[in-house]
Amino acid sequence: MKIGLLGCGVVGSGVYEIISQNMSPMVEDFEVVKGLVKTPEEKILPYMTNDASEIFDNPEIDTIVEAMGGIHPAYEFITRALNAGKNVVTANKAVVAKHLNEFTTLAEVKGVKFMYEASVGGGVPWIKSLRQAMRIDEVTHIGGVFNGTTNLILSEMEEKGLSFDECLKTAQKMGYAEADPTADIDGIDVRNKLIISTSIAVKKQVQAEEIMTYGIRAIAPCDLKYFKSLNKHVRLYAEAVIEDGKYCCRIEPCLFDVDQPEAGIKLNYNICSLYGKTIGTLKYIGQGAGKLPTANAIVQDLLDIDGGNTALPKLCFGGDAQCGMSMLEGCYYVRYSADVADKLEAAFDGVEKTAVEVEGAKAFVTASIPTISLHDRIESAGVGVMDVFVTRI
Repeated sequence: MKIGLLGCGVVGSGVYEIISQNMSPMVEDFEVVKGLVKTPEEKILPYMTNDASEIFDNPEIDTIVEAMGGIHPAYEFITRALNAGKNVVTANKAVVAKHLNEFTTLAEVKGVKFMYEASVGGGVPWIKSLRQAMRIDEVTHIGGVFNGTTNLILSEMEEKGLSFDECLKTAQKMGYAEADPTADIDGIDVRNKLIISTSIAVKKQVQAEEIMTYGIRAIAPCDLKYFKSLNKHVRLYAEAVIEDGKYCCRIEPCLFDVDQPEAGIKLNYNICSLYGKTIGTLKYIGQGAGKLPTANAIVQDLLDIDGGNTALPKLCFGGDAQCGMSMLEGCYYVRYSADVADKLEAAFDGVEKTAVEVEGAKAFVTASIPTISLHDRIESAGVGVMDVFVTRI
């Protein structure tokens, strides 16, 4: 297999390392012919180039690995590669989540493969496992702790009693968080991963606006003290349920008992779970990010392309499942500042709730309510994003 590499950063260099160093005898016939980098200063190895045409116009290259991230120019490069009759493998969850149906359809028309195992769960073989389960089972539940940055922040806050800002700076120093951490702490990164997973399960392109999302930006040490009194840990959790031709998705902080697997997920580790009617619950745990774990998943896709793996069912995204936003509910911890107490409490008028003692703030726990109702009530209160924090109990 002759490979063109788009992006030679952390993940791209990991792919090059696995292949060039023959880390497995199964890749001894693989070769990275060219690797695209942005600037002349980045051309530090002979195979690197600043000219994308050296990859796309090279008839020797049959497979493209996109390791650039973001929507543009990744979208243009992926469609260009597929239209040129080249297979594409990517770890780019943002572009896959937005254009999954389009890429899959184009690849089928052109008679090539489009694969994206590394886009969800990094080194965890999640997408392949989900598709394998679907050969026999109707998958009715998907869940997961999919983001290493939030894992690090939350676990550091729990263990050291530090503030959110202090732990975010630690995550940035360790390379887990970007200078602009919005995608991680507001749940956007997790949302992309849940879009991809749910789209596969319901056989339809799920849209971002269909996923109720609440991040961890407003969490404070007082919240962690209260959760500790309950003997629970908080994690940013993604979930989808699929029943009777409908699906419902949410991403939100959620409490787990200390002995549950999700409570122990830290650093760059992810946990992905599914429920099938015959197999029951399956959970997959592994490194969800990092140079070699993510590169490993990409090379696994390359091996499947090279070996002509046809054991999995054909992917289809033309289904007619409908989004049912009221299918999921829960009891919620709501902590808010005194400055917005009147507006926030008025928004929850009529909801059964119990006041709880939280250091330096006001808080209550609701009876079970639809998650969409929680979002609607907070939005109707017109409060700022830092004035309220919620967690499913």
